[in-house]
Amino acid sequence: MTNFNRFEAFELDVLKEVGNIGAGNAATALSTLLNKPVDMSVPSVRLMPFEEIAERVGGSEQVVVAVFLRVEGDVPSNMFFIIHEEYAQQLMKQLIPLQHVDDGIYSEMELSVLCEIGNILAGSYLSSLADFTKLSMMPSVPVVAHDMAGAILSYGIMHYGQMGDSALLIETKFIEDCNTIEGQFFLIPDPDSFQKIFQALGVGSP
Repeated sequence: MTNFNRFEAFELDVLKEVGNIGAGNAATALSTLLNKPVDMSVPSVRLMPFEEIAERVGGSEQVVVAVFLRVEGDVPSNMFFIIHEEYAQQLMKQLIPLQHVDDGIYSEMELSVLCEIGNILAGSYLSSLADFTKLSMMPSVPVVAHDMAGAILSYGIMHYGQMGDSALLIETKFIEDCNTIEGQFFLIPDPDSFQKIFQALGVGSP
């Protein structure tokens, strides 16, 4: 079990720096995808119990768009990028304005675009963490879902067994054409994987 009380500000600062590097790489990739400037920031990084994830995104019945990836390698993990519908709608209006209808229903093409955005963000954060730790982290092909948060989290458990008891939350904000879009990135290492990450970072283990 992760002891959250043992985490020091320095350790979270290290993780935030990892997030900022990932955000910078993701902003570059998204700028290319959107063909316009995108600024990204990581306002906060924290560790939290797995069972609080659904509450963090608005509750188990909150409808969201999520991209899920399985991470293999030295630190097997599950990864989610979760974005509220209002922000997903904003992205669709920017990316495919002629095809998008703001009715809460997503076409196959729209889900594919959202999946690619989530894949870019998650991949950028994962790459920065792998570079920092020198650990092997290989993401699977992403899966996108538009459903209630509780159902989406259950999907990961159903397909990959019991997840670790704690999650790394990286809150993400990106600004495009004066519109602020928020998303949340969760890395949920398998049991004992967190210890490997912190040993590799040289900041101890929780």
